[in-house]
Amino acid sequence: MRTAPRVKGFAVNNRLWSRFLACLGNGGWVSNLSMEVLEAFIALNMIDHVGPVRVRHLLDHFGTAPAILAATREQLARVEGIGDETATAIAGWESNVNLAAELRRIDESGCSVLTQEDSAYPMSLREIYDPPIVLYVRGKIEHADHRGVAIVGSRLTTPYGMDSGRKFAFQLGSAGVTVVSGGARGIDTAAHQGALKSGGRTIAVLGTGINVVFPSENAALFEQIAGRGALITQFPFNRPADKQSFPIRNRIVAGMTLGTLVVEANLTSGALITANMAVDCGRQVFAVPGRIDSPRSKGCHELIKKGAKLCECVEDVLSEFEYLFPAKNARHSQKEAGFAIPSLTETEQKIFDQLGMEAIGMDELSVLSGLGPSATASTLLSLEIKRLIRQVPGKQFLRIR
Repeated sequence: MRTAPRVKGFAVNNRLWSRFLACLGNGGWVSNLSMEVLEAFIALNMIDHVGPVRVRHLLDHFGTAPAILAATREQLARVEGIGDETATAIAGWESNVNLAAELRRIDESGCSVLTQEDSAYPMSLREIYDPPIVLYVRGKIEHADHRGVAIVGSRLTTPYGMDSGRKFAFQLGSAGVTVVSGGARGIDTAAHQGALKSGGRTIAVLGTGINVVFPSENAALFEQIAGRGALITQFPFNRPADKQSFPIRNRIVAGMTLGTLVVEANLTSGALITANMAVDCGRQVFAVPGRIDSPRSKGCHELIKKGAKLCECVEDVLSEFEYLFPAKNARHSQKEAGFAIPSLTETEQKIFDQLGMEAIGMDELSVLSGLGPSATASTLLSLEIKRLIRQVPGKQFLRIR
């Protein structure tokens, strides 16, 4: 049997060999017919200086992705928006892109790769100015995911922010909304956790290659997400996280969802970038308010000043999409949402009534409740056992529910 040849810089494995034999003529390969369309898109996605907008211009000119890779530098440079640097990078792609290795990694990992021609490619993402050339997917994207809502926020969070993120995600998941976030520390993690707890779907959009776990402590969480939703990225295998990759990821988070909910963010948070991208995509932006003196909430307050919808409960989000989520699906009692409060003694109720989502010290609670220090301490312990409150550093306490 004849061994598989090299085609435009990559070795075709024997499993694909029979598909390419028809392209063989006179002992040589017919240039642009020897490469599958999907493989050409994967290659284009791996070339420096090439992005979705340039690929769109090139497709308008050459017709197909394989034809782009078969073009000469001179032909490429004549296309509007394609300069000498980009033309040189594409014409010499086989010297810098190891497509065979990438195809092998895709095959061995079991992930799938989507182009805009695939029905599973998120329909909302097709509508943005620069939809990804390809999407690597671990798990499964379903049709219902087009009704997703993004939940984003700071990596440096308060207990209030984490609890709010989990609660909103839980209630959105319970209403049949796919929760989309970026898989990062902080609010992103809380959003995925809340959606998973609800039994609903969640999608993590990564700022790395599909095989890179970042942050490392979310390895187990990523496995759960892949089993109950999907991990997706536009980046090739082994791409590490960097300052450029996160804004690129954020546009996917904003572009593939109906709206973006910012739970907690300071004025320099990347969550504000996501919110601005959502506005650019014509999507709704929501923000959860916090304490007026909390730096972690300044970004949310700024968004509200600029027109984002203030959100105190999940109905504030769902009411914007009543045509997709009827009111009967949007209303949740505390018990239905997993936040039912067990019966409390009179003393427990006195302490619980004084607590909120912002931490309060034991001495202040003793004064506010009218209970002595000893009674306050024992009551706080009882409420902790019932998993209604949490102690944070400095012997301060706040509600969980």
